[in-house]
Amino acid sequence: MTLTRPDLDQTGLRALDEAAFRERYGCDRFTASVLGNRFGYLVEHMSVRLLNGAFSPVLRDFYDLAATISGPPELGYPVPAASNGIVLMAGTTIDAVRNVVEEFGAERLVPGDVLVANDPYRTGNHNNDLLFTRPVFVDGRIAAFLTINAHQLDMGGVVPGGFSCTKRSVYENGLVIAPQLFVHAGEPVESAWHLLFDNVRMAEVIHPDLRTLLSSLELGERLLLESVDRYGVRSVHGAMRHACDEAAERMADGLRSLPDGDWTGMELVDCDGVDDSEEYEIHVAVRKRGERVEVDLSGTSRQARTSINATALDVKTTVGVALKYFFDPTGRFSSGLYRNVDVIIPEGTIVSALPPDGAVFMYFEQNQAVIGALLRALAGAVGEAAVAGDRGCPDLHTAFGVDEAGRPWVSAMQCGGEIGPLGANRFGDGESQAMTYQANGVAPEIEAIESESPVVVLRHEPVPDTGGAGTHRGGAAMLRDSAWLTEASHTLNELRYKRAPGFGVCGGGTGATGGIWHFPPDGSGVLPDPGVGGEAYRDAVPLAGVIDANSHLPSRDGEYLYPFRTTAHPTAPLAVLRYRTNGGGGWGDPLARNPQAVLVDVRDGYVTVKGAQRDYGVVVLGNPEHDPEGLEIDEAATTALRNGTRTR
Repeated sequence: MTLTRPDLDQTGLRALDEAAFRERYGCDRFTASVLGNRFGYLVEHMSVRLLNGAFSPVLRDFYDLAATISGPPELGYPVPAASNGIVLMAGTTIDAVRNVVEEFGAERLVPGDVLVANDPYRTGNHNNDLLFTRPVFVDGRIAAFLTINAHQLDMGGVVPGGFSCTKRSVYENGLVIAPQLFVHAGEPVESAWHLLFDNVRMAEVIHPDLRTLLSSLELGERLLLESVDRYGVRSVHGAMRHACDEAAERMADGLRSLPDGDWTGMELVDCDGVDDSEEYEIHVAVRKRGERVEVDLSGTSRQARTSINATALDVKTTVGVALKYFFDPTGRFSSGLYRNVDVIIPEGTIVSALPPDGAVFMYFEQNQAVIGALLRALAGAVGEAAVAGDRGCPDLHTAFGVDEAGRPWVSAMQCGGEIGPLGANRFGDGESQAMTYQANGVAPEIEAIESESPVVVLRHEPVPDTGGAGTHRGGAAMLRDSAWLTEASHTLNELRYKRAPGFGVCGGGTGATGGIWHFPPDGSGVLPDPGVGGEAYRDAVPLAGVIDANSHLPSRDGEYLYPFRTTAHPTAPLAVLRYRTNGGGGWGDPLARNPQAVLVDVRDGYVTVKGAQRDYGVVVLGNPEHDPEGLEIDEAATTALRNGTRTR
């Protein structure tokens, strides 16, 4: 499968005089700029309305949604702006709107309609991501489409919440909705609502969220029509095309700045949900010539036997994200950035799976692997602009059970390693409290987690000496302990422990690998605290990671523990589940790091005294636990140590 964009006359937009600009876009340059910013304002307001009214923590806390605006069919569905939510969902929407509208039939739509679909092979992402598209009519014709792609807590299937690596076909995955009307002429389509709510859990959360979502689309329509009333539909369409042309030109300029060449990268996915007999490799070859680039995924492993696959639309999004990082870091994510990009994806791979056996759910795991492979490949091309690898795996956790009244509950993406480190780059250290390179979001409030689920979050803190050393340090691995107050079942969704994904660049070090552990209740009936010292792990039951058999600590020479031995891992009341993410990679020579920055890291708990000496050649005096402000650097010993290390 090859995804391409047609060429455009490459005359620089800035070279157009006012007459030529107006002839091309139907408005003046100032109006095009105002409307281009208005599109961003519009999609952000749609998102904020949904975020402010959402009951689901997946929406409210993780921003697991994207809003976009698209042009009409006769313009080729240009997407001038996407919201700052989950870019994985925004990117697939660029093609999903076209797929959904053309399958349903644009001629069948009327004012007040809303289409819904969630089939990953049509829309990208996974079943829980419902795509809602509202046509906006002006003078009886479709002038635009407004879309919200939003994750719902549950879409049925064999696992509550859906997050599982063990589902073997689309029939186990959950409800699949082909493009159909959810609202017609302003009125709910009862059959579509019944289809949805007859198949999902947690309807009491999903129903009000969908109502809020529909009102967000109505808000977007009102804002767009205000712009049409003020500037005219011709100017609005011209501004859409201009925004996309501008993005294409920025990408072309960025690519021209890179010397021509060929580069390759590879990432490893540990296993699938059948067993650990098969590893999956994701290969990318980047070929750049002039102002065009080709990204070829030939050689990537076959589609997995369980639901860890992704689709070609997901890969296309990730390619856009990686290229935007390096060559177009400003401006909105739009369809224009792909105009000079060719993506080659063989069918039936782990990133281009086909139904019914190529089940797609944990698509984001493969997006993470693809961007890691791209960052590895491009590191050799961009020099000091290289970006180190992040933790690689989102470490998502889902717990579920029933309360005393027999009602089901789900804690989704709250108590695992969802928040973790990024890699470093030339501008500074990698963040430790972040999501991934393709997702914006925030850490859920502990109070909200504990009020909604039978759990106590005991700790959430960085692990010293786990970020890759460098002139700029990689983000530290994050550790989270959660004590479950009742019986619970847990799905573990970890696929990136065998090969450390937090690779270093420009001489930086690699981040440490992580794992998952279970601390059974001690029988005292008291809320436990297993502690974080090395000895604490000896009493834990390792569940996932590459683990030393004696210490139970992560070790690159240890034994790989397959995390999917059961579909869901059960725990008794007062059991503790520990997640420790992988660490982010470092950038640059660790011996060039400012010793004062190392001192601050020791004071703040990101680096130990021993780690400062071993990894950075910095001798820190004092006790960071009892007198952190009293730490100081032994300048003479540091100079001698660094000089000696450099000469070895």
